[in-house]
Amino acid sequence: VLYLSSPEAKTELSRSRVPTGTRAGSKTQDYICPEIKIDMKFYYVYILHNRDKNFIYVGYSENLKNRIKEHNSGYSKSTKPYIPLELIHYEAYRNKKDAKRRELYLKTNRGKTTLKTMLKEFFDNK
Repeated sequence: VLYLSSPEAKTELSRSRVPTGTRAGSKTQDYICPEIKIDMKFYYVYILHNRDKNFIYVGYSENLKNRIKEHNSGYSKSTKPYIPLELIHYEAYRNKKDAKRRELYLKTNRGKTTLKTMLKEFFDNK
């Protein structure tokens, strides 16, 4: 969640200029906005890879950073034997169903073919 009154948002907004009307025409002034909550929730589909064992894992998470840490700490049975894992690709979705649909597709044979085509340069440079 990003608040427009946060330092990051103020920095970004201070770069923005909006026109304001005056008697002699229009001029610009810095954008000033009260604290407004912006929902920045994303759902992630991610691809992990272990070069030495030629292992690819497709997963879904609402917290990508924590999930990758969990994988590399051995908390996931399916990836524990393949540590260390490298994040090689991720996609962010605003809708959970869209993300889950994409994850399930990438786990199919056709999806894995699509993935290898999308990341062709990465896999060719192993």
